[in-house]
Amino acid sequence: MSSRARAALFFALAAASLLPWVGPAAALAGGIVFSLLFGNPAPTRTASWSKVLLQASVVGLGFGLSLGAVARVGAASFLYTAVGIALTLALGVLLGRLAGTSGPVSTLISFGTAICGGSAIAAMAPVVKAKSDEIAVSLATVFTLNAAALLVFPAVGHLVGLDQARFGLWAALAIHDTSSVVGAASAYGPEALALATTVKLTRALWIVPCVLGAALLARSGERPKFPLFIAGFVAAAALRTVAPQLEPLWTGLAAVARQLLVLTLFLIGTGLTREVLVRVGLRPLAQGLFLWLGVGSATLAAILSGLIPPL
Repeated sequence: MSSRARAALFFALAAASLLPWVGPAAALAGGIVFSLLFGNPAPTRTASWSKVLLQASVVGLGFGLSLGAVARVGAASFLYTAVGIALTLALGVLLGRLAGTSGPVSTLISFGTAICGGSAIAAMAPVVKAKSDEIAVSLATVFTLNAAALLVFPAVGHLVGLDQARFGLWAALAIHDTSSVVGAASAYGPEALALATTVKLTRALWIVPCVLGAALLARSGERPKFPLFIAGFVAAAALRTVAPQLEPLWTGLAAVARQLLVLTLFLIGTGLTREVLVRVGLRPLAQGLFLWLGVGSATLAAILSGLIPPL
């Protein structure tokens, strides 16, 4: 296929992702298939745009929630989030040793799995003095599993009979990256999406204290940046709360954000290239895979048993 034809097909598929009947899983799968068959025509630009669009989508989803609901869910999930992060980091260190993964790569995979995927890896990388290839391997490992989670989690949720509230909680506590959390929850239903987004953003806030703690232990001067899109999400919920008479507007903005997220997932899917799959390697993938399976299974079991009750 010529470069012009490839670019035309890319833009056609991207535009199709904005159609209301195209769902998150279909968009992600389409992006992955396109990338593996034809290659990403502009990998740097798609990576940049997917990050911007994801943050804009998350902010827009805030218009679908009241500030009271955000505060209630965030407070109720605080303990589960803290315990989950601590256990995931501990398990990640153990699996890294068993898999023989190098120090920085093991730390980044564990941290990315515990908190917020690529954002957490980017924040922690300077603290552990990770090299560019180590960062790339960590991101590729977490990204590959994120793509799998978006497709696998909804299927498992339906198989075990999770309602939307319990699925949203499971997705937020067990999936690495924000994009895959909101994508999987969006495919499951609006209630799952609202709860999963709030819990996930509460989890993402742990980037700051965890990186600060790691920097103190490593005697590094690195300071993490506060994720501003989280503040935007809260601000959007606050606007809906103080101006309920504009509810049709807020509902419309939230709907636009949900469809914009579908486009974002298509762009993210095109980032899973053959080069990325080769770069991952067996040891980092083994660590990431078993950590992902362990966290997902343990969290699901805790939810089904009632140890983690619905929020």
